[in-house]
Amino acid sequence: MANIYLNAKKDLTTSTVTTLYTCPSNSRAIVKALLVSDDSGLGDTLTVTLYDGDPSSANGFVLFQTAAVSANETLQLLTEPLIMMEGEVLQVTAATADRLYVVASVLEMNREDR
Repeated sequence: MANIYLNAKKDLTTSTVTTLYTCPSNSRAIVKALLVSDDSGLGDTLTVTLYDGDPSSANGFVLFQTAAVSANETLQLLTEPLIMMEGEVLQVTAATADRLYVVASVLEMNREDR
């Protein structure tokens, strides 16, 4: 089993739903940290949703509903690691474009390298 350390990062330049990370079909993942920061000096809110498959047809589970980020603040949203199963998708949505950055620190465990 191969362990792959990575980060998934997005500059939320729109207020539409954005896929931050998709767990590969041959892996499971641990999201250790989920950081969101405001660089606009104005603050904003962020919604984070976990889907148990393709977001167009899967169940969605809102992890953070309109989490407030103050002006020039960086928040660690997770207090405990988040486990993601094969094919699950983590999406983020900013209330306003061009204010927030989001970074997830992820450990993928690939099951094909046994």
